Amino acid sequence: MTVVGVVAEYNPFHVGHAIHLRETRRALGKCAVVVVMSGNFVQRGDCGIFDKWDRARAALERADLVLELPTAWAASSAEPFARGAVELLAAAGVVTHLSFGSECGDVDKLRRVADCLDGEGYRAGLRRFLDEGMPFAVCRQAAVGELLGEEPASLLSRPNNNLGVEYIRALNALGSGIQPVTVLRAEAGGGGGQSTASYLRKRILTGELSADNPASLNYGERAALAVLRAMEEEDFAALPDCGEGLSHRLYAAVRQGRTLEEVYALAKTKRYTHARIRRAVLWGALGLKERDRPDHPPYIRVLGANARGREVLREMKGRAALPVITKPARGKGLPLLELEARCTDFYELCRREPGPCGTEWTRSPVMV
Repeated sequence: MTVVGVVAEYNPFHVGHAIHLRETRRALGKCAVVVVMSGNFVQRGDCGIFDKWDRARAALERADLVLELPTAWAASSAEPFARGAVELLAAAGVVTHLSFGSECGDVDKLRRVADCLDGEGYRAGLRRFLDEGMPFAVCRQAAVGELLGEEPASLLSRPNNNLGVEYIRALNALGSGIQPVTVLRAEAGGGGGQSTASYLRKRILTGELSADNPASLNYGERAALAVLRAMEEEDFAALPDCGEGLSHRLYAAVRQGRTLEEVYALAKTKRYTHARIRRAVLWGALGLKERDRPDHPPYIRVLGANARGREVLREMKGRAALPVITKPARGKGLPLLELEARCTDFYELCRREPGPCGTEWTRSPVMV
């Protein structure tokens, strides 16, 4: 059976995601789709608008099996985000292809950039540009431009191309036989961006769209600020991507800022992107440190499945390189899952109507 892996946040699931899955099935024929999906926290440094089980249920209208990308990778920059997700797909032992959307729609062009990023020439060029004090993303693109030219380097200026490159790099690093394929990314909704994830989140959070108890870090703002204000500068230095003086700026911003938005604004400079700051603030609010992210995912956590997904699960149980967790109680005692439970308890404080502790251990996978 052809089994296609997809990495997603589905925050929330919308028509653009449905188009990607439809085009993937059209390109590869009859296949099962396995999604590695961010849990309750996402890469932009915020809560998922709906919890991971509800987002898994929405995904199962088009996909077959949903696995969790733990917070330690889900709320990270592109490289660790992609690496953690690809390692989970490879560890499942059944995935034959990895499909992702991209703005260029050409996997060979993305593969060429991925190969460049893993070369010695790129690393030397990157260091030279970083020493000039420019933002990492700008330095990265400039270093690739010197080696490949402006047009290939410009692919890195688009977020989905960038993730696609990181997926390919992760596959290469693993020596995986999983084949990358890309689908030209369609503008969700077909016009005006009015069905994009950000547009939908905005309408949900303002009440324009009815939704059952959505979540946002802003709902838990005072809880987050209370944790952040108790941190010392060395605690900020222990967060991921907080080098180059960012830990000092964050510590100072937290001492002055009265809201999260004020903290972001006070910490931001040309060198530190808004997304990087948001992720660092989220890690701090969750009480996480860089050392809490293992070198490799230690388990595969199932969030949901349909009938075909359960067939894939049965095959995985004989071929997976990691323990496959389908019952929450079986995860007790695993350090990373205990940490995930702590993150979920904080997530419940970030709902419009706060929820109780312990839902990590009481919510079973969604079966449809």
